[in-house]
Amino acid sequence: MSGRLWRGIACAAIIALAVPALAETSGDDGAHVGVQSCAGNNCHGAVEPLPKSRVPQNEYLIWSRKDKHAKAYTVLLGDRAKRIAKNLGLAQPPEDAALCLDCHADNVPADRRGPQFQLADGVGCETCHGGAERWLGVHLTGVDHSTNLAAGMYPTDQPLARAQRCLACHVGDDKRFVAHRIMGAGHPPMPFELDTYTAIEPAHFVVDQSYIDRKGQPSDVKIWAVGQAVDVKRRMELILDPKNAPQGVQAELSLFDCQSCHHSMAELQWQPGRSPGLAPGRIKLYDATLAMLRVAAERVAPDAAAALRAHMLALHAATGKSWDDVRQEATAVRDAANTLIPAIAAHNFDRADAVALAEAVIASGVEGDDLNYSGAQQQVMALESIVAAMKNLNSADETQIAALNSALEGLYATVADDQKYRPDAFAEAVKRFKAKLSP
Repeated sequence: MSGRLWRGIACAAIIALAVPALAETSGDDGAHVGVQSCAGNNCHGAVEPLPKSRVPQNEYLIWSRKDKHAKAYTVLLGDRAKRIAKNLGLAQPPEDAALCLDCHADNVPADRRGPQFQLADGVGCETCHGGAERWLGVHLTGVDHSTNLAAGMYPTDQPLARAQRCLACHVGDDKRFVAHRIMGAGHPPMPFELDTYTAIEPAHFVVDQSYIDRKGQPSDVKIWAVGQAVDVKRRMELILDPKNAPQGVQAELSLFDCQSCHHSMAELQWQPGRSPGLAPGRIKLYDATLAMLRVAAERVAPDAAAALRAHMLALHAATGKSWDDVRQEATAVRDAANTLIPAIAAHNFDRADAVALAEAVIASGVEGDDLNYSGAQQQVMALESIVAAMKNLNSADETQIAALNSALEGLYATVADDQKYRPDAFAEAVKRFKAKLSP
């Protein structure tokens, strides 16, 4: 079983309900004409490509049959969604409530819905690629990709643009956010990593020579690293959002690491080094992506990485002082992430980068301070992205890639259940992966 297939299985239970829309918050992108406008058998609904086609043309079939985004609206009709809505005291059923539709459908205003538009299509083509009114005609002529973009198509092939669109919902923004009250009502948690989740949608594009000629060779490592940076930026912005400031004695707990509270009381969880900057019994702000961003930054911008670590420790310490102190350090972390985003996006990750990043992630998994469950989860997905990059960069032969994917299966098994996660078992699985990295 390949690593990418395995991670699809390992993450399936997590994302069964957590399939938010990928829409950006950037305003009017024109009318959304509906999924059916893309589904014709001479467009993206074909079983096989037409002569001279540059794409497989089965993109609609992959999305509709395999991608959970296509079932995002249908999820709202189920018993669990109804229970969540009831627990939240919503005045409308979930399939009519903006709180739900903003993430489980392409919920554009009524005056921007074309005649074939249906909310029931869930998270469809235009949720990601932008309203097709402005670019569909150009697109149908078969022009090049740059002309499509100039007409208004959203550039999901570009790592930064993809991260901004996906994370608007998968982490949240000032309009959409799975707050702790929503999770308390029954919504599952929202783990995410950009490159991993692109693969397990599953992706409805094929990176062949035609794709590379039109859009360039994608880099799994760059997509991963940019995704981590934008994730950190979004999380800091959520901390800075006044709506998420503590109310009375209640903090917005979704900003914190779930396993700070949600773990078996029979297991000893806190250890020095696993919660840097925190004393026993203190809940920890979610920092798994921040730790991975630091790993990427150490390769791309070492000085920025050192500053990022210092602010990360100060951010954790600030939770024991005041929310003003938290906001001050969150601002510093956000600004550091903002500085790193263009540096990472401009960096051409090569074979040496892939191996060095793998070794750094391994070090944090064996002897670092990131052995909590959320950190382990992000480390496994990071290693999967790095292995994919190694394959694309021809920095490992097929035998080694197969061995690394086999080791990844063991890593995914250790993080398959947060209630059964054991740091020592994870560290041993990381060591087995390391042995395959340098045979």
